[in-house]
Parts: sequence; C-alpha cells; structure tokens
Amino acid sequence: MTTPIPLEDGQHELAGVLIGKGTVVTIAAIEGLGQPELRTGDVEPPGEDGLWLGTDYYSGRTLRLDTAIKTPGSPQAVLDTLAALQEAVDSATVRGVGGATVDLRLKLPGRAARVVRGRLRKLEPDLSKYLHGWAPVDIEFQAADYLYYADTPDTTSMPLGGLTEGGMTFPLMFPFTIAGDPSAVGRPGFLQVAGTANTWPVIRISGPCANPTIRHIASGRALTLQVSLAAGEWAEIDTRPGWRTVLRDNGGGVPLLPTSRIDQFVLTPGLNEIQWTATDPTLTSTLAVTWWPAYKAL
Repeated sequence: MTTPIPLEDGQHELAGVLIGKGTVVTIAAIEGLGQPELRTGDVEPPGEDGLWLGTDYYSGRTLRLDTAIKTPGSPQAVLDTLAALQEAVDSATVRGVGGATVDLRLKLPGRAARVVRGRLRKLEPDLSKYLHGWAPVDIEFQAADYLYYADTPDTTSMPLGGLTEGGMTFPLMFPFTIAGDPSAVGRPGFLQVAGTANTWPVIRISGPCANPTIRHIASGRALTLQVSLAAGEWAEIDTRPGWRTVLRDNGGGVPLLPTSRIDQFVLTPGLNEIQWTATDPTLTSTLAVTWWPAYKAL
C-alpha cells in the first residue's frame, strides 16, 4: 500500500495526477459536495392530497470540477497535461473490472484530505484557445457511493494465541494452558473507528488455522470461512461495496458459510468489538483488520 502524496489546501489529486493549487490545472469550482442525489420510494396516493414518503437511498455522489489548464505560451504543455489526465484513468484494471475504482483526493482548508472512490465520466476540453496555453476542461467524477473516506486507512492485528474472554484468576495454578481446546480458541479485540458513517473493513487471516470465524459483537454478524490455511498462507475478505471478495494468497476463492453476509459486515463509528475463533493447535495464526474511516460530509 503506497503512501499518499501530501496535499496542500486547495490541491487535489485525480488518479495520481495533482490538480489545483500549485499546478497548471486551476480549479474555479467544485460542485456536488453537498447532499447527493436520492432514489426515493415516494408514492402519490390515489384520490387524496399529499405524498406517501417511502424509503430513501443515496445514489453515488457526482462531482463536477470546473477547471482549466493554464500553461502560458506553451500549447504542447496543454496537450501533455490533458493526455496525462486521460492516461491516469485509462486502465484496463479499472475499466475492465466491474466495481473497480480510482481515487479522487480532496484537500479543502479546515479539513484533512478526504477521498471519493469512483470513475471519471467526463473529461471535455475546450481547445479553441489552447495555442495561447489556455484550455478550459469540464471534469465529471462519478463516485460509487456518497461517502468521503479518510486519506489513509487504520489497521490492527490480533494474534489468535492469547487469553480468552474472562481473563486470569489468581492465584495461578501451574501448569496452565492458554486454551485447552484449539477448536475453541477465541481472541477478542477492540477497534476505535473514527468517522461519522459505517465503513467496510478488509480482513486478512494468516495461517496456520482452519475454519476461522470473525464476529462483530454488537451486531452479531459473523463471517465463517470454509478453509484450511498452512503456515505462510492467508485468506482475505474484502467487504467493501464494489469488491466483496474472499480470496486466498494463490488467487483462488474461498467459500463462506451461507449465513455469512459479507454485505452487512460493517464497522460503526466509535468502539467496535471483534472476536475471532479458529482451529489452531499452534496458537500462531493472526487476524489483521484494515478500514478507512468514512464521513457523511466533508
């Protein structure tokens, strides 16, 4: 995972290309930063006034950037900058894969950098004056959801080997074991999740272990993998919308129990308790949880 380029206030990054303050791409305005479009279930009742208000769902956020490439006296630089923007988002690993996204990073004064994940839907230049080193460009970015994400993820790791819930009872009587039955070994962990909205984690289990179960205590949601991992092998659950995969280190898939709802396994803002269990006689397997704090507004 690469470290993001530091951004100044008023400077942004589209798929790796810096725009805004301190660059040749000036930004006059950004639209779409407020409430996103809604998909409503409103119904007009027949034969009476009023409106029956149904369930509301947010659509993906659409951001429109009013920009211009400004390279006085250098029409070649205008075209080079335009080509760089087009090249940045023209990736077969994105365009050719359903759900894949690129990042638009935003740095506004008074806020840390925030990220929206989506795809470029419009990059339309006006080249009527580019010979003078000036070309207005309309940019439209379609986000996959309405949230703003933290620029960098948080992560924590929990070894399976450790004290189970309940702690120690003193005085200790020797010899003692951490857990007598390796099939019942459990490891609780607590995650402090920043943000104002639920977020979806990426979970990696590293062997040796078999049939691990990861449980979110507050919601009761659990994910159980039907897999046996040797030492050095791992399986990863990506619960993020658009991805939602369960893969092994060799690229193969891993089945989940039918009761495992990957789309409903979310972390909530605040303190989250995660507990995981697995069969591991060595008590050396580990669980790593990575998440990006999510925000409803900038």
